[in-house]
Amino acid sequence: MNAFEAQRAFEAELRAHARLDAGIAPVWRRSTARMILYTELVLLDSIGILAGFYIAACSRDGNWLSLAGVNVGFFLLPITLGTALASGTYSLSCLRHPVSGVKSIFSAFFFAVFVVLLGSYLLTAELPLSRMQLGEGALLALSLVMIGRLTFRRHVRAMTRGQLLDELVILDGVPLDVAGAVTLDARIINLSPNPRDPQMLHRLGTTVVGFDRVIVACTEEHRAVWALLLKGMNVKGEILVPQFNALGAIGVDAYDGKDTLVVSQGPLSMPNRAKKRALDLAITLPAVLALSPLMILVAIAIKLETPGPVLFAQDRVGRGNRLFKILKFRSMRQAQCDADGNVSASRDDERITRVGRFIRKTSIDELPQLLNVLRGDMSVVGPRPHALGSRAADHYFWEIDERYWHRHTLKPGMTGLAQVRGFRGATDRRVDLTNRLQADMEYIDGWDIWRDITILFKTLRVIVHSNAF
Repeated sequence: MNAFEAQRAFEAELRAHARLDAGIAPVWRRSTARMILYTELVLLDSIGILAGFYIAACSRDGNWLSLAGVNVGFFLLPITLGTALASGTYSLSCLRHPVSGVKSIFSAFFFAVFVVLLGSYLLTAELPLSRMQLGEGALLALSLVMIGRLTFRRHVRAMTRGQLLDELVILDGVPLDVAGAVTLDARIINLSPNPRDPQMLHRLGTTVVGFDRVIVACTEEHRAVWALLLKGMNVKGEILVPQFNALGAIGVDAYDGKDTLVVSQGPLSMPNRAKKRALDLAITLPAVLALSPLMILVAIAIKLETPGPVLFAQDRVGRGNRLFKILKFRSMRQAQCDADGNVSASRDDERITRVGRFIRKTSIDELPQLLNVLRGDMSVVGPRPHALGSRAADHYFWEIDERYWHRHTLKPGMTGLAQVRGFRGATDRRVDLTNRLQADMEYIDGWDIWRDITILFKTLRVIVHSNAF
C-alpha cells in the first residue's frame, strides 16, 4: 500500500469513527433515509387518493365514478404524482414542513382533476361522471392525504431523529464544541487549505463524500480560501463566521445557534439528479450494445499496430475535485503515453499512432468513457475532465483562474457546452482555458435537462472537428 492509499484508508477509518461517535451507524446515511421517506410518502399519497375514490364509488353505483369502466381515481393518480414530482413536491421542505407539503399535493391533485374532466369532455359527447360523487371522492381523497401527511411527520422524526441532513463540521484552528455532530480536525487529516494542491483537493473531496452539508470553522485569514475550495465541492458548504463578510456568500443560515454564510449550494436537487442519471442510462446502455462491434474492431486494430494495452487509464479531476480513472482507447505508443497529461497532444504529434490519429479525429477514442458513465464517475453531458498536469500557456489551469475548481460541482461529461462551441484541442494560450471555463460555468449555473438533450444533438455535428487531433 502506497502513502496515498494509506492516507485514504486512514481518512475512511477516521470518518467511520466520527460517525459512530455521533451516534450514526456508518452504513446508514440520511440521504438513504430521505429516499425511503420520499418513497413512503408517494405510496401514502397514492393510497389516500385511491381509497378516497373507492369509498365514494361504494356509496352508490360505481359506474357514475368510472371512465371506460375504470375508477376515475386510477386516472387521477398518475397525473397527480407526475405533476407533484415535476413541481418538486417531494422534496426536503415537505419532510420539514408537512403543511407546505399538503398545499403542494393539493395543487397537483386539482390540476389532475381539471385534466381528467377536460379529457373526458373532449372525448365523449356526454360527461359520464356524477359531479356529486366526484366531489365526494375528491373530498375523501384530500382528507385522507392530509391526515396521512400530518401523521407522517412523526414517522419522519422517529426515523431521522430530527436531522434530515448528513452534516460535517471541519475545524481549522478554531475550537468548537458541538455535541452529537460529525467533527473533524483539518490538521489531523492533513487538510490544510491550498487551492494549488490537487492532492489536497482530492483528500477534501473524498472526506466530504456522503455529507449533505459541510460547515467549516476556521480562522479569519483562512475563510476566503475555504470559501473558494467549498465552491468546487459537490456539497452545500458554509463558513462559520461571527458576522457577514465578503466571501462571495450566496445565503445565510445557522448552525448550533451561530450564524453561517452559505458559500456553495451543493449538488442538483434529488429530482434533478434522478433525471440526469436516467438520461445517462437511457443513452449509455443502448449505446454500449450498439457500439460493441465497433469497439471490438478498434481494440483489435490497436493491438495489431502497436504492443501494449488497448485501453488507456488516466487520473482526471471529477465531481467534488475527486480523482477518478478515465478510460480511453490508447492512441499513442505505449512507451510515450503521458500518464499525467503534462504535454497536450499537438496536430503533428509523433507519439500518436496511425490508428490513434483516426480514432482521435473521429472521437472514437472517447467511447470507453461510456463505461465511466455506467460506473457513475461521469455523465454523458458535463464539463470535460482534465488531467492534473494540463497546462495553458505554461501554467496549470488552476493557476490561470482559481474558479477552475468551481467547475467540478457536477459530474464531468463525455461532451459539454464548451465542446459544442468548438473549444477543444490543445490549450496553447490562456484564452483557450478561459473560453472553456466560461462555458462550463454557464452550463453549471443554468443546468436544465433539456439543455443536456440539446447539447447531445449539437455534439453530433462536431464529432469530427478540425481541433480534434
